[in-house]
Amino acid sequence: MGRYAIPVKGLFVLFCLWAVAVEAEYLKYKDPKQPLGARIRDLMKRMSLEEKIGQMTQIERKVATADVMKQYFIGSVLSGGGSVPAPKASAEDWINMVNELQKGALSTRLGIPMIYGIDAVHGHNNVYNATIFPHNIGLGVTRDPNLLKRIGAATALEVRATGIQYAFSPCIAVCRDPRWGRCYESYSEDHKIVRAMTDIIPGLQGDLPANSRKGVPFVAGKSKVAACSKHFVGDGGTVNGIDENNTVINSNGLFGIHMPAYYDSIIKGVSTVMVSYSSWNGKKMHANRDLVTGFLKDKLKFRGFVISDWQGIDRITSPPHANYTYSVQAGVSAGIDMIMVPENYTEFIDTLTQLVKDNIIPMSRIDDAVKRTLRVKFIMGLFENPLADLSYVNQLGCQEHRELAREAVRKSLVLLKNGKSTSQPLLPLPKKAPKILVAGTHADNLGYQCGGWTIEWQGVAGNDLTVGTTILSAIKNTVDPATQVVYEQNPDSNFVKSNEFSYAIVIVGEVPYAEMFGDSTNLTITEPGPSTINNVCGAVKCVVVVVSGRPVVLEPYVEKIDALMAAWFPGTEGQGVADALFGDYGFSGKLARTWFKSVDQLPMNVGDRHYDPLFPFGFGLTTQPVKRN
Repeated sequence: MGRYAIPVKGLFVLFCLWAVAVEAEYLKYKDPKQPLGARIRDLMKRMSLEEKIGQMTQIERKVATADVMKQYFIGSVLSGGGSVPAPKASAEDWINMVNELQKGALSTRLGIPMIYGIDAVHGHNNVYNATIFPHNIGLGVTRDPNLLKRIGAATALEVRATGIQYAFSPCIAVCRDPRWGRCYESYSEDHKIVRAMTDIIPGLQGDLPANSRKGVPFVAGKSKVAACSKHFVGDGGTVNGIDENNTVINSNGLFGIHMPAYYDSIIKGVSTVMVSYSSWNGKKMHANRDLVTGFLKDKLKFRGFVISDWQGIDRITSPPHANYTYSVQAGVSAGIDMIMVPENYTEFIDTLTQLVKDNIIPMSRIDDAVKRTLRVKFIMGLFENPLADLSYVNQLGCQEHRELAREAVRKSLVLLKNGKSTSQPLLPLPKKAPKILVAGTHADNLGYQCGGWTIEWQGVAGNDLTVGTTILSAIKNTVDPATQVVYEQNPDSNFVKSNEFSYAIVIVGEVPYAEMFGDSTNLTITEPGPSTINNVCGAVKCVVVVVSGRPVVLEPYVEKIDALMAAWFPGTEGQGVADALFGDYGFSGKLARTWFKSVDQLPMNVGDRHYDPLFPFGFGLTTQPVKRN
């Protein structure tokens, strides 16, 4: 027996070597040297139906644990508006939470990493101490694609600072009616401006390689994030601006106004597209196979993944969730690849599994969805770098990004009136004045200044929400040290008259809102804003700064006001407002939206036959910076 011992041992060694070689080939999909297609095919052939459906499932962080990730092979997690690991959570807190969930995903049989998504729609706006940029309505005013690209790059770094790899941005809606509660998420009523602003995508994701194929997504590594163009398609064109409603328009209108920015997004390599809650001529977009599969995927050759909106498939029926099996069938059959469930994930997984087993949804549709999701994960390097580290933590709210946001604020301001006669302009204001009045609800309220989608979904009032500079603080920082700045939120006219102010700055507008909670039929400035304008501007020279998510009713007050400017929702860097008010920089912004006289005129957009605005599209007075010794 002894003489056979060595050969048997040798055979065992050979067997081990063979097993190692087989194992190496078995992990082909984990080899970054393999072509993308080969990696996708190799992984797909190893996946069970359960693992594939897990990749199609996106769940909210509140219901996600490492065990849930592992048990259900979950492909994606998100934070909804205001969904955070802890109040005022640090970048490290976010990283620890994301990595904990990622470790659960990596502990599955195949170790497919999850992708974590968040609404970073004007900076990393859920996160304490992040830089909050102006909302899109202000950025459209700048008509500056390079600025948008730089904002995208800064936002990507701040998102990565918290371990997150996917931003639900940009919104490329073309808002045709300011009564819509999401109008501030739209760059313009003009699709040409919206198209130009899609340069935020290479900012978020990185510049496409020169030899890139059209429609193939691209994310340039660990300092970039996957972007998401939304909401496909026509969300800004609903009847009367009612959120999630019906866009009634012919094909020429849909493809001429609402679709063009999607062409640019795909050419620029956008990774994902989110479907709109709205309908087109009565058909829910979440169930519109002709547009989602037939047009976006087949005609435009989009190769990233299509994601639903929050409970978007539930809302295919009215009331929502009335027939969930039908909703899952309709949404997945339409071509949606990842479902933002976001909480009741076992119901979704069980329903979709049964639909496949009953041959109602073919495996080919499931495979298309999973290939697209894996393609994005492979391209962005998630398999090689699934876990976040602390290397970008210092980017969150850093000074460089705040200076960029301040620049964006300056460039987004629109000067609508400057002096009761053109020969006597009020702006720029003198820094050296004995005593000035600052008034209005929005002067010293960082939450009002930032608007919705800031820390909480609907926004937060007050100055404790995050780190930033209010407009009042900015004014105090800017004027001469000898100038007395008096702040009175809503002074009466006697107070104004008796104090001998050199001039007054009145800052009023809308309070924060998001989505359907912002739908408005009257578009008025929030009380006591109108009375503040009347009390102050009747008694002293005044400039009125309007902080809002859209044009609002101004006609009754314009005559009384000496100077008037639109500041939109400028974000955390209020210093940018003072930069222009006091002439350190000139005003340059031009309206990217028509400013109506009366809501009775709406909808009214440039080019309409009944066009009779208070301030037309493209309007904006300019000033020169003041040269000071």
